[in-house]
Amino acid sequence: MPMTSISLLVVEDEAITLEYLVTTLAREFPTFALYQALNGRTGLELFRTHTPDIVITDINMPVMGGTQMADNIRAIKPDTKFIVLTGDTGQFIQDDSIGNGFAMDHYIVKPVDFEELFAAIDKCVSEIGDKSA
Repeated sequence: MPMTSISLLVVEDEAITLEYLVTTLAREFPTFALYQALNGRTGLELFRTHTPDIVITDINMPVMGGTQMADNIRAIKPDTKFIVLTGDTGQFIQDDSIGNGFAMDHYIVKPVDFEELFAAIDKCVSEIGDKSA
């Protein structure tokens, strides 16, 4: 899959963190289409409009949390790749997210290690490419 056809949605309720993530991702992946949202509801609206391949999301957000947004997105496009960024412990993810059927492709604890995030994105891109081949 050509790198130019990859689109990515970043959903994070902390505006400064969101800006930093999007700026850093744009530098690392200049050919990607990037979309951003400050909560899950806006993220879902953007997803419906652009149907990005990869969603990077926080879990605990106002208006609509990451797991509720992900459930809605999976109903639209089940093969969407999810990378979760959260300050919550692994126990939270185990109990509240995976236990409720939220399947994520990668889980990264904040503060974000960008090398780990870039590797997770590269792996998602590779998996997307494998499915389209």
